[in-house]
Amino acid sequence: MSDADTATEITEPPSATDHAHGHGHQHGGPLLKMAVGAIGVVFGDIGTSPLYALRDTFAGHHALPLDQLHVFGIISLMFWSMMIIVTLKYVTVIMRADNKGEGGSLALLALINKNVGGKKWTAGIILLGVFATALFYGDSMITPAVSVLGAIEGMAVYEPGLNALVVPMVVGILVFLFFIQSRGTAKVATFFGPIMLLYFGIISVLGGLSILEMPSVIGALNPWHAVEMFIADPFRGFLAMGSAVLAVTGAEALYADMGHFGRAPIRVSWLWFVLPGLTLNYLGQASLLIRDPSSLESPFYFLAPDWFQYPLLIVASLAAVIASQAVISGAFSVTQQAIQLGFIPRMTIKHTSETAAGQIYIPVINWALMIAVILLVLVFQRSSNLTAAYGIAVTGAMMIDNFLLAVVLWQMWKWKPILAVPLLVLFFVIDLGYLSANLTKIPDGGWVPLLMGMAIFTLLTTWARGRTLMRQNMAEGAIPFEVFTKSAHNSAARVPGTAIFMASTSSGVPSALLHNIKHNKVLHERVVVLTVAIQDVPYVDDAERFAIKDLGQGFYRITLRFGFLEETDVPFALSKVSMCGAPFEMMKTSFFLSRQTLIASAKPGMAIWREKLFSWMLRNAASAMEFFRLPTNRVVELGSQIEI
Repeated sequence: MSDADTATEITEPPSATDHAHGHGHQHGGPLLKMAVGAIGVVFGDIGTSPLYALRDTFAGHHALPLDQLHVFGIISLMFWSMMIIVTLKYVTVIMRADNKGEGGSLALLALINKNVGGKKWTAGIILLGVFATALFYGDSMITPAVSVLGAIEGMAVYEPGLNALVVPMVVGILVFLFFIQSRGTAKVATFFGPIMLLYFGIISVLGGLSILEMPSVIGALNPWHAVEMFIADPFRGFLAMGSAVLAVTGAEALYADMGHFGRAPIRVSWLWFVLPGLTLNYLGQASLLIRDPSSLESPFYFLAPDWFQYPLLIVASLAAVIASQAVISGAFSVTQQAIQLGFIPRMTIKHTSETAAGQIYIPVINWALMIAVILLVLVFQRSSNLTAAYGIAVTGAMMIDNFLLAVVLWQMWKWKPILAVPLLVLFFVIDLGYLSANLTKIPDGGWVPLLMGMAIFTLLTTWARGRTLMRQNMAEGAIPFEVFTKSAHNSAARVPGTAIFMASTSSGVPSALLHNIKHNKVLHERVVVLTVAIQDVPYVDDAERFAIKDLGQGFYRITLRFGFLEETDVPFALSKVSMCGAPFEMMKTSFFLSRQTLIASAKPGMAIWREKLFSWMLRNAASAMEFFRLPTNRVVELGSQIEI
């Protein structure tokens, strides 16, 4: 293994950056323009829920009787779930917990670790946050499959003879979508907002026209109808929650994408565009179902008059593709964060835009997602089969967010119990009900996200634990640098140029330096031990980028600090260093990296199978040279073996 992992240290950010509470991205432009952009990126997932949410409640794995009691009850449940989970929990409360403007489980985890890290219970919170990340990857696999399937199935609704073409068309669309990722989505993304705005406008109008046919359906928004349904039919009402939760899928995307738009645009787009559009459409579908129960095959598509059926199919399909694109881009962003925070091995990250830092492409993640999504489509065939798998990933992540929020309320914001307890109880009760209802669907497909989540959780924790053990092992035999400089200065010849040795920590002598002097018996005129330290903040100010220590006799120790959303471009960062002798010239500088070969042993720490898994991940990690943007002709690797 080269030093990309042993040369990356996760540390607390320097105090000078703590007071800055800026945003990671520049949220420039008028509020309305930013709100339209947010509609295109943030709300694709929850916006396409009307394609299948209400239908699956009455025609899914735990179908309800199609009568007014249950229709009104489910509409009431969906509406108030959107109000409590999305509007209150995410838009109003959780979005206030930002890490310098960034949101999402990992950003929140880093924020908690920065403020209350070191306490006994923080290890459990970190594991919960990692599992939420694992569930997000499961969601990233299911969302494209269920969204595009749900949209293209409209073709078979209007023309039953075309049913056999649905799966091939969906696979073709998804393959095309994944193949264009490497080209970047910046140009296409400019159309996302207007298309989704058109989509929400259309579903609002269609819902409103259906409501006019039965105005009394507006009464379904009364929360008493949900209570009445549970009183009259408690067991089936509970099971129906497993499908009703589909109305709030994608709620966590509001928080995760906050860094791209800021709080205000997301709140405006949700409250003024998305929530009204979804509410009108669900009420319209309810009106249609009560008036014409035969429309249950697809109440979403049957809302359209005959002349508008195919335009609706086209717009809904575009919305589904946009929802898929947003989730894929989100998977890239989460992976970048996880790599920087030490939960995932280095991977090749390509920037697809010269101006937008968030526009990245990770080939390994892209192709793994494509294979998983296509397999899901081929195995499950219909969106109604996939929705059973969908709910567990969503409700599991939302439940974990409650625990993270509890830490924020109690430990960081110091809320009084009279305010925090009722709010947390409300969130926990609702999310627990939804999670419990979805667990009943494990035999029907709910096992898929659980299996995916556990597999990914095992990989993430194995990598994090293996890195810790490896560092501990290397630290045991470390020589104090001050002792080394005194002895090495007199025992080795000095040659012109600069040698930079990558180190995992800011103490001790890196193994590459020891091997170099042992075998080559020379030292460069300037020897720099360089540590890359990833901070618990998304971005680091230039003034805090580096710390330099002059050890005398031509020896220096430099720490370069990067945020967990920044590109670790070491040569560019070094070009800004002016307090380390002469400026760094890449053609006169050699980079020395350690390449460790891991040997599994019976030492306590990890099970043998996990050590072998860690060793495999180590061998397949991306090149440190590429990860740190080092010049290809200036890198020397020196190998050694290590046991953990």
